[in-house]
Amino acid sequence: MKKLMATGVVPGVRGTGRQVFPLAALQALQDRPVADLGGLGTAEVAVLRSDALRRVDEPGREWVGFGTALDDAQLLASLSGWWRCDPARVAAGGVLAVTVTGFVVAVLTGLTPWESDGAAGTAARFRFPAARLAGRLTDLTAPANAVGPADPQDVRLADLLLGTRLRSVSGGPIAYVPTASVAASVAAAVVAAEGE
Repeated sequence: MKKLMATGVVPGVRGTGRQVFPLAALQALQDRPVADLGGLGTAEVAVLRSDALRRVDEPGREWVGFGTALDDAQLLASLSGWWRCDPARVAAGGVLAVTVTGFVVAVLTGLTPWESDGAAGTAARFRFPAARLAGRLTDLTAPANAVGPADPQDVRLADLLLGTRLRSVSGGPIAYVPTASVAASVAAAVVAAEGE
């Protein structure tokens, strides 16, 4: 809850003094649907498990993380890497869902090409310089895309994902979640194997 409160994505939260999380907001979050990944048409989707904003001193950006206080350009810069990941795997999904505590709060597209920081092996970090901010939320309790993407595919992806719940597990900021089509294939294979 503290992470959600720090992002500014839940209105009516008071974070100073005695912390207050409005009951109506909590009930709205409980009712958020689970992301339907079957409509993506890919085997899996990459998820950026973001933290709340924090200031950094890096070329091209002052912030990392997610927060509603940033404008679109600042937010895109804050979410643009450098991450340890498999960049081809991220790009293959066609979309990078940005989550805070399991809720999709932003959507990035345009994940090709990618750049490496030049480190060797598993120490390498990557970013996606042509990434676009297809969607972002300013209010998770009443999700509406605060970005007006021009690309119809970006609109579709943002509409599909923004405000939904998307569980992911990873030791780092990037996770990979199988879509429903892959999960169904795995389940079918398990059933077939049990029948043998």
